[in-house]
Amino acid sequence: MVPHRARRPGEPPSRARPLGRAAVAGLVLLGATASGAAYGTAPAPDPGELVSSSASSRRTATKEATVEPVTASASAEPTPASGDALLAEAMGSVAVEAGARLSVAVMDTGSGRSAVYGDGAFDTASIVKADILASLLLRAQDAGRELTAREKTYAAAMIRDSDNASATALWEAIGRAPGLAAANARFGLDGTEAGDGLLWGLTQTTAADQLTLLRQVFGDAADSELDAGSRAYVRGLMGDIAPGQDWGVSAAGPTGFALKNGWLPRTATGLWDINSVGRVEVDGRAYLLAVLSDGNSTKAEGISMVEAAAKAAVSAMAGAAES
Repeated sequence: MVPHRARRPGEPPSRARPLGRAAVAGLVLLGATASGAAYGTAPAPDPGELVSSSASSRRTATKEATVEPVTASASAEPTPASGDALLAEAMGSVAVEAGARLSVAVMDTGSGRSAVYGDGAFDTASIVKADILASLLLRAQDAGRELTAREKTYAAAMIRDSDNASATALWEAIGRAPGLAAANARFGLDGTEAGDGLLWGLTQTTAADQLTLLRQVFGDAADSELDAGSRAYVRGLMGDIAPGQDWGVSAAGPTGFALKNGWLPRTATGLWDINSVGRVEVDGRAYLLAVLSDGNSTKAEGISMVEAAAKAAVSAMAGAAES
């Protein structure tokens, strides 16, 4: 689900990121296209579906050297009786594989109460597609226009089917990393670093930032940079995810949800990044959820952990509302 393309003759190489990138050592197919099967299996890659394995492995190595793993058994001690404390306690019931990392952010939209577990940065994989769409809509608002028919076609494929070529087209339309960064500054995302060149899936973010983005779409309209039409458009697409890609935070509220998932296999380690963000409804209450993880041994293990974390987080917030 992370795009890249082979450099055309005469085209300069992508600008190096602050974390550092080596020459391309290998390529790996990531994510799903509109014709791909569930869970990211895709047909033969096009240039928009490739990523340098050396770039991702160097990035992973840098994170491992600078960020302490956040697991259910090793988290910072939060303030007693705080939302963070309740969430941390709930995460204690979630099985986290050795070497894996997990971070969760949740908000009860009715009470406005929110909590965050873990503060590390994670590669987004395809959850950044929701951010790309929000940035595109913000640019259109600023220009006083609606999305074009082509932009709407790309947006639908990018969100519903997680189509990478469509994401790359809209990544170009928003001005790549600088465009995403400009929009995120207005949205209030201060812990997100946009991917370099065409590597939108290697954007790094935090669970707290993803919760902030979800609030732009699903939270109080008065606090959003997006107008009513833009918010409704994103909600509609995230509420119509293709069958087979509707796992993740939906486990916490399977009868009413809107989401975007991301999944990224690492060629250097054989491990998986698994992320899920969205809105769920449980017993008449609405919750915003962002669950980020990496270091999972398999895709299935990562999905299982993300879903368990989502259910535990909602349960913790529901319990807080009743107390």
